[in-house]
Amino acid sequence: MPADMTDTTHTTRNAAAPPAGSPAVPAVPAVPAEAVAPLIRGVGVLRRLTEAGGTMSASGLERATGLARSTVDRITSTLARMAYVRLDGRDVILTPRLMELGNAYLSALRLPALLDARADALADELDESVSLAVGDRDGIRFIHQATRRRAMSLSFRIGDLLPAERTAPGPLFATEWTDEDWQGWRARRAADPEDRDFPAVPPRERAGVDEEFVLAVSRARENGWALDDQLIEPGLVAVSVPVRDPRTGRIACVASVVSHTSRHSAADLRETLLSRLRGAVADMEGELGGVGTQAESASPSVSGSASGSAAWTGASKHELGRDFVESLARGLTVLTAFGEGRAELTLTEVAKATGLARATARRALITYEHLGLVTPGAAERTFALTPRVLSLGFPPLSRTSLSRIATPHLADLSARVHESSSLAVLTASGEEIQYTARATTSRVLSADITIGTRLPAGATALGRVLLADETQVQTQGYALVDEELEKGLRSVAVPIRDRTGRTVAATNVALHAARRTVEEIVTEILPELRATADRIEDDLRVAGRFTRVPLS
Repeated sequence: MPADMTDTTHTTRNAAAPPAGSPAVPAVPAVPAEAVAPLIRGVGVLRRLTEAGGTMSASGLERATGLARSTVDRITSTLARMAYVRLDGRDVILTPRLMELGNAYLSALRLPALLDARADALADELDESVSLAVGDRDGIRFIHQATRRRAMSLSFRIGDLLPAERTAPGPLFATEWTDEDWQGWRARRAADPEDRDFPAVPPRERAGVDEEFVLAVSRARENGWALDDQLIEPGLVAVSVPVRDPRTGRIACVASVVSHTSRHSAADLRETLLSRLRGAVADMEGELGGVGTQAESASPSVSGSASGSAAWTGASKHELGRDFVESLARGLTVLTAFGEGRAELTLTEVAKATGLARATARRALITYEHLGLVTPGAAERTFALTPRVLSLGFPPLSRTSLSRIATPHLADLSARVHESSSLAVLTASGEEIQYTARATTSRVLSADITIGTRLPAGATALGRVLLADETQVQTQGYALVDEELEKGLRSVAVPIRDRTGRTVAATNVALHAARRTVEEIVTEILPELRATADRIEDDLRVAGRFTRVPLS
C-alpha cells in the first residue's frame, strides 16, 4: 500500500527469466480488516453481470455470487439508483452509465486518446483488424479494437481479458515479468488448466502450451515481436510489436495485426505486414514521447466538484432506506476520481475529488487494492487504477448501439405520456429517415410504424430535425408536423447529439390529433421529449468516449 496508508515503500520490479520447478499453490489473499464488505459484494455482482454478457436474473445473481437474495436485491437497487443497472422485471441489466468506471481508467492511461487514431489508420491501410492491449497480471486486456466488418470477424471487445500464453502480445509482456509474476502464472495454470476463468476465449483443448509459451517469451525477447499461430482457436493468427514508453523503455502497450488463415498465414503476416506494423509502432512511440515532458510536469487537477455526491448519497439513503447501500455507492465514486490528468492521486486528492471523508476514501482504496482494481502509483503516497477496472461491465457495453441505448428511455417516455415514441436516423441519400428504435403504448389507435421503416425526410418531424434546413427548427430546437404526413397524425421531434455536438439521430412522439392540440403538444409533450433526449445523449456521451457507437 502507498506510504500514506502504511510505512511500506515501493519496490522496483525487474524482469526475470521463467523459474523452473513445480507450480506453487495459488494463494488466496486475506481480506484486510478495514476493507468495505458491501463494496466487495457489489463489485462481485458487477463482475458476474459482465461475465453473463450484461444481463442476469436476480435469482441467477444469487446463485452465481452465493449471496442471499435480500443482499442481491439491495445491491442491485443501489446500482439502479446510480444508473449503473436497469431493473426490468426479473432481470438486472447493465447500462452504459457504468462505462464511466472504465472510462476513468482509459482516460488516466492516456494511451487510447494518443494512439487510437494511429491504430485505426493502420487498420484502414492494411484492411485488417488492429488491436491495442495492456498487460493485466498474467493476462492481456484490450484497450482498443479497430475491427474490420466481415463475415468472419473478431468478437473481442475492449476490456476482454485473455491468458497471456494464448496470445501474441503475451510473450512480449512476459519479457518484463518478475519471478513473482512467473510463479503467479504457473499457479494460475495449475488451478485453471482449461482457461475456464477467461470467458472471452474458448476452453483450452490441447496440452503443451506452457512449454511453448516459455520458448515464445525467449523468442520475443530476442526478436522484439511475437506471433499467435492459432493459439486461441483454429484460423486466428496475429503478429504483435511492443509500444514502448520513450521515458522508461518499458512496454506501454502492444499493437497487433489480427487476421484469419483464409487471408494470411502466420508466416505471411510476419513477412508482409510486420514491417508496416513496426512503422506504425514507431509513430505511436513518437506520440508518447511528444507528451512525456508535459505529462511529467503537470500536477493532478482535482476539484471539489464531486462533493455533491455526498449529499446525493445521503438523500438516496433517506429515500430508499435499507434498499440503498451507502458504502457501496460511496466506494464506487472513488474510481471516478481518476481520469485524464489524474492518473495517480494521493488519498487526500481522492477524498477531495469525491467529497468523501478521508477515512471513507481510505477504506475504499484498501478494498480496491485487495480486489486488484487499484495499485500503488509510481510516485510516493499515490494510487493508480489497474486494467482490471475494465472488468466492471466494459466488454459487453462496448458493443452497444444508439438504438439499444435509446430503447429503455423511449419506453419510459411512452409510459409517461401514453403515446408512441421513436428514434430515427438519416439514410445515406439524405432523402429519407429510417426508424431504428420504437416504444409503443396499448392504445386502440396509435402510429403503426415498425423498426426499419423508411419515410421521406422532408415530410416528417424527425426528418426536419435531421435536415435542420428550416430556420424555425434551428431556432426552436424542435420540429412539429401537424397532419402533413397523414391526416390526423401529429408529431414533435428533437435532435440527439453526440459528444461533438453533431446531430446523429432524432427522437419523436407521434399521436392522433384528437388527443392533444398543437399547443398542448408543445407545453406537455415537448418538455418530456427533451428530457428523454438529454438522457439518451448522456448515455451516448459516456458510451462513445472510447468506443464507436453504431447508430442502429
